[in-house]
Amino acid sequence: MDLIDTLVRYGYIYSAPVRRAFEKVDRKAFVPENSWRAAYSDRPLSIGYGQTISAPSMVAIMLEALDLKEGQKVLEIGTGSGYNAALIAEIVGDENLISIERIPEIAQMGKDNLKKAGYSVKVFTGDGTMGYEAEAPYDRIIVTAASPRIPPPLVEQLKVEGKICIPVGKRYFCDLIVGEKKKDGTIEKKNHGSCAFVPLIGKEGW
Repeated sequence: MDLIDTLVRYGYIYSAPVRRAFEKVDRKAFVPENSWRAAYSDRPLSIGYGQTISAPSMVAIMLEALDLKEGQKVLEIGTGSGYNAALIAEIVGDENLISIERIPEIAQMGKDNLKKAGYSVKVFTGDGTMGYEAEAPYDRIIVTAASPRIPPPLVEQLKVEGKICIPVGKRYFCDLIVGEKKKDGTIEKKNHGSCAFVPLIGKEGW
């Protein structure tokens, strides 16, 4: 609770749905056992294979920026340990979330963690830069890795007036961009500040 109070105090969490999600999802259930002592610290943690679970403050920024609502269909690129997916599932409903992870071992970790925590999120292994066309279109798309640009397949799979949240820029160091798809298919972008993420690897990424 101290972590959540801190995130609220500093303005990272400001909406009721995001706060409820953070209160219900135990971050400790989504970090490796050797990192349990740091589970409630506001910093990224290694989950193996060169991947990380993001700092809670960054997760909160992304979820608030997406303006998630119950019943929205969401595509997550980068399942990781499953923590972000659990938070999203608490807001939109786990039946409305599709998550893609490129590393098979990490995908299995995410599936296992989500299942143990009671979530029925559909997790697939594949190239997240290509999205997941079988379930498109989506109301929201969230990307948890740094991309050189917004991948065109993700734009195509986003509904008109839908939003995408994605770190864009150089490998690791980038800007958090939230884009809204207009009727003509273009994306109106808003910059939410500098951030650091692992690179988005794939055909339309690095």
